[in-house]
Amino acid sequence: MVSPVLGADRQPATPPAAAPPPGRRTGLLALPEVRWAALSALAFLAALPLDLAGAPAWIWGPLYAVCYAAGGWEPGWAGVQALREKSLDVDLLMVVAALGAAAIGQYLDGGLLIVIFAVSGALEALATRRTADSVRGLLDLAPARAVRLTAAGEEPVDVASLRVGDTVLVRPGERLPADGTVLDGTSDVDQATITGEPLPAPKAAGDPVFAGTLNGTGALRVRVDKDAAASVIARIVAMVEEASATKAPTQLFIEKIEQRYSVGVVVATLALFAVPLALGADFTDTLLRAMTFMIVASPCAVVLATMPPLLSAIANAGRHGVLVKSAVVMERLGQADRVALDKTGTLTEGAPAVAEVRLLAGSPAEPEVLALAAAAELPSEHPLARAVVTAARDRGLAVPQALDFTSTPGVGVRALVGGREVTVGRPAEISGATPAGDREPSAPRGSVSARGTGATDAAPREAAPDQEAAVAVREVEADGRTAVVVAVDGVPVAVLGIADRLRDGAAAAVAALGRLSGTAPALLTGDNEPAARRIAAEAGIGDVRAGLLPEDKVAAVREWERAGQRTLVVGDGVNDAPALAAAHSGIAMGRAGSDLALETADAVVVRDELAAVPAVVALSRRARRLVVQNLVIAGVCIGALVIWDLAGHLPLPLGVAGHEGSTVLVGLNGLRLLREKAWRDAAA
Repeated sequence: MVSPVLGADRQPATPPAAAPPPGRRTGLLALPEVRWAALSALAFLAALPLDLAGAPAWIWGPLYAVCYAAGGWEPGWAGVQALREKSLDVDLLMVVAALGAAAIGQYLDGGLLIVIFAVSGALEALATRRTADSVRGLLDLAPARAVRLTAAGEEPVDVASLRVGDTVLVRPGERLPADGTVLDGTSDVDQATITGEPLPAPKAAGDPVFAGTLNGTGALRVRVDKDAAASVIARIVAMVEEASATKAPTQLFIEKIEQRYSVGVVVATLALFAVPLALGADFTDTLLRAMTFMIVASPCAVVLATMPPLLSAIANAGRHGVLVKSAVVMERLGQADRVALDKTGTLTEGAPAVAEVRLLAGSPAEPEVLALAAAAELPSEHPLARAVVTAARDRGLAVPQALDFTSTPGVGVRALVGGREVTVGRPAEISGATPAGDREPSAPRGSVSARGTGATDAAPREAAPDQEAAVAVREVEADGRTAVVVAVDGVPVAVLGIADRLRDGAAAAVAALGRLSGTAPALLTGDNEPAARRIAAEAGIGDVRAGLLPEDKVAAVREWERAGQRTLVVGDGVNDAPALAAAHSGIAMGRAGSDLALETADAVVVRDELAAVPAVVALSRRARRLVVQNLVIAGVCIGALVIWDLAGHLPLPLGVAGHEGSTVLVGLNGLRLLREKAWRDAAA
């Protein structure tokens, strides 16, 4: 249930500590793979214009040597290690092909291959390290210290030393140190990191709480129910690490055949060199023919058949606010045949807003009621209070000054506005009349069962306003909204329905994702059932799964994956991170997304435009089609040149020209996805 409280001076709904400390984030140049790739690329870019301009070889030759050495030693060494395990991969073949190209004077070709593989390896290493940083940083959500209550009083201790059954004191604004149960106290707790609920949840004696969640304005005494290693936040870390480690490795299409292709090229090259020599052929001519074969059969065109379309799609998506982390991810996004979306912050804006105002019998006009409520709420920093004030200002209402503002955690706010007592809150219960003289000063503000202090008589008032308010509250909550009661001088005058708002274009994006995947999207949320179904109905989603913890979302994703469906998960919170990691592919909404979700996801929608999700999926599908086209072109060209070299005599210059021509052709074909029209067509 979302919070019924309109407390004051609390922390923002989005916890500022959700991201790992900056010192824990790996810098770009901290990884050796990145440093070597950068050196290789810089050396290549320095040598390229000098080579093309016809400068002396002694000027650009050393630069190419640096390029080869910096970018080629790691894949070369990895290839040697693979050979020791009786395996041959395309990395070693590319290094050998690059060296072969250099041996016959084709330094530019070899350098380009080296740079492509070095940069690709660096990006993969950086993505892996950043994800690990975020997983470690998630542990910082839980505080390192706690206040344990003993017979002797308060005892500050390390959270790791807490044991099941201990009692801890959590003061206002502090994070919960452990999973447990509230023994005493009333407050509102921001649980967005765990459940994804957009509003703080009210907590009182007997309610469960989670480690890492943010306490509001009240103090709580909490009994520890689980060790730190078994808390929900610790389980999220474990699930992300497990899903990342066990997720089936995804490769580019060409990499799936690299082993056989590499072995075939090496065997054929050796045969072309050894067999003629054994039959007495000239050494120089035989070596030249074998090297010609390796050049024309090398996978340059095949690599460029795959990479330019995917990299062009990545660049185009980036210009439109979608960060796709690698070529593998871009290829994989278009394979999704099931889409699951989070609610809060993904389908919705993630911030509460006044959705309706229900006036009760005898109440002032709506503008006056809203202005009075906004005046009482103006000093409060609670998300619900901000929603009421924003609603009044959006309507152009003048908000009067309030005096004697007070706020009680778990109850609501009270203030004097124009000589009238205005209380705003969500009632815990609605009962019959209460004599004005019987009410204590500390009675719950916002309760429609209490008469205001401004009353002059002590006679019981009629219960009809309370009963009308009770009906209105039930109807508002049945629609999945948070009900807030506004009372003036103890008499309820209106019930405000506050809810998270659906993003603009969300329904269209959901429909587009359904068309692309061939399956109706599903909603996975930790929010309550009525709120989830209301948003799902507005977005056009029929499959709704509400009240889910992070492990429940992972279970749903794995259920679809076991059924053979490739699932795309779209989310933004810490609680979405395990599902993002477990899914075939994941996209995070970037503006309010947690650090862990942003690093775990395969792609990030930086501008928070939900319409970009189906657009990037459609762009991925078009890139995959271009990859297939390019592979056909490259295969035909390589096949023709290889047959010519085997069946006749292919002059080396002609072989190089044919090889380079096919490489340029597939490269230009892939670059078509850089055009603005490609994104417009994908977004259509």
